[in-house]
Amino acid sequence: MAFVIAIGALLLLAFLAIKLTKGKTTKRKCIVWGIFIMVGFNPFLTFLISIPVGLAVGDGFAAVGMMMLLLPAFFVIGLITLLAGIFTTNKVEDA
Repeated sequence: MAFVIAIGALLLLAFLAIKLTKGKTTKRKCIVWGIFIMVGFNPFLTFLISIPVGLAVGDGFAAVGMMMLLLPAFFVIGLITLLAGIFTTNKVEDA
């Protein structure tokens, strides 16, 4: 049941992020996706990856270890995306 909730939350957050960035500038897209990766996707995706690894290995410490590795990794990916959006300049094209 927990996997269904996590997958549903991921799909809902992805749909929301797509709706918020549709037709927007690259700067806004990077900022929105960076925030969604850090805050929204990170815990659910980490859970969906680490729990099956722990079950496959047969040890709960393996799942916790995967969580300890994946949480900061996904957070850094989201932070890089966010910073790329913050420091990107919008170019105005001359008509």
